[in-house]
Amino acid sequence: MSDGTQPPGAPIADASARAGRGGPGDGTTGRDAVVVGGGLAGITAALALADAGVRVTLLEGRPRLGGLAFSFRRGDLTVDNGQHVYLRCCTAYRWFLDRIEGSALAPLQDRLDVPVVDVAKPEGRRLGRLRRDALPVPLHLGRGLATYPHLSLAERARVGRAALALKALDLTDPALDTQDFGSWLTAHGQSARAVEALWDLVGVATLNAVAGDASLALAAMVFKTGLLSDPGAADIGWARVPLGELHDRLARKALDSTGVRTEVRTRVTSLSQNENGRWSVQVPGETLHADAVVLAVPQRETHDLLPAGALDAPERLLALGTAPILNVHVVYDRKVLAAPFVAALGTPLQWVFDRTDASGLREGQYLAVSQSAAQDEIDAPVAVLRERYLPELERLLPAARGAGVRDFFVTRERTATFAPAPGAARLRPGARTKAPGLYLAGAWTATGWPATMESAVRSGVSAADAALGALGRSRDRLPEFFGEAA
Repeated sequence: MSDGTQPPGAPIADASARAGRGGPGDGTTGRDAVVVGGGLAGITAALALADAGVRVTLLEGRPRLGGLAFSFRRGDLTVDNGQHVYLRCCTAYRWFLDRIEGSALAPLQDRLDVPVVDVAKPEGRRLGRLRRDALPVPLHLGRGLATYPHLSLAERARVGRAALALKALDLTDPALDTQDFGSWLTAHGQSARAVEALWDLVGVATLNAVAGDASLALAAMVFKTGLLSDPGAADIGWARVPLGELHDRLARKALDSTGVRTEVRTRVTSLSQNENGRWSVQVPGETLHADAVVLAVPQRETHDLLPAGALDAPERLLALGTAPILNVHVVYDRKVLAAPFVAALGTPLQWVFDRTDASGLREGQYLAVSQSAAQDEIDAPVAVLRERYLPELERLLPAARGAGVRDFFVTRERTATFAPAPGAARLRPGARTKAPGLYLAGAWTATGWPATMESAVRSGVSAADAALGALGRSRDRLPEFFGEAA
């Protein structure tokens, strides 16, 4: 099987010829596609197209697949660029894991259980838990909320009333996207403490924005789907192996087995449509030809590659802002965190995960600190971040006091997600463009979800669905979650 690379100077050739299954003039035209971008959206689109019998070439400019959910080596460690989790309600990403035979490597909790430590409280009274019971919605959260120690009794009661009001919102109402979530929470009796200890605890990690900066439409979608749709919807899953094992190695194996030709280190420089309706995809030194093209790259790169007239207002892609995520990585000489992860209050720390086993570390403990909505710190020097975060970890984790720090480093994704600000919905295009045969995919497209792995996979299926319809190919093998209303 191909390892996805090519020898220097090797010709890339026509997309159909590369797949080794016919080409122009062999009576099988109308069945060739090029997918530009090897993140989760592009991988999904390629798999869905190939499953329907389309010859697919996948092009990725980086040396590996996975987009912004990838791994790299640092000495003896295998490090994820950032901590990624998913929920049981993420049916698209769960399908993706099944499709690449990786579900067992990223299992879900049996039942939602999040330890939340408030370091501002005296030791011995700091720990609370967000958990659910095996009861119908909304009773499944009743006991957990009633015993949550980080809110007063009155605040807990008001949270319950706000949750019911949130559940009653119509997610198809475009007016929701004109409002910010923070103002809605205030109008529904939520104190600053309730926002910090509950709404932002969940919302910042999923939306990559604090409540005041987030669209009510997206926030309502997250909380309605994750907490108020099904008792188990918010159960958390995460990879117990490096992300590269899932999104690169297993994904590439699935692509290869389906007949997709994958080329990494291959950056597309331009797209154009020929007089016969087929597409020309230009890469350095070669031109590929195909009947359909899926652009599955970030919005700015999409803007630069779009041919004239493909979208009515392509400038909207540039108006869709971005938001950063900072990850702080610390290797201690001993175990300092007993749980798989912990969420924090009363400190700049947000979520801390134990990545020891996944990284291959044999002695000590490796923690990854995930800091969403990190606009104020994304460009801070490592020395400044070390001085800030090591004391905070000692406040959060008493066992870290006096522990030796073997390594401290950071990873930065300055454009990790699109900014989920009010008004973002009108800036997010759908899968179809005005150029026949050209489709868009990416977590930033109009999936109804914030910029998550779930949104990326859904977008890939949407693009494949549109392409298959235009190519006259069966859509029977598309995953069942397609068409679910967000």
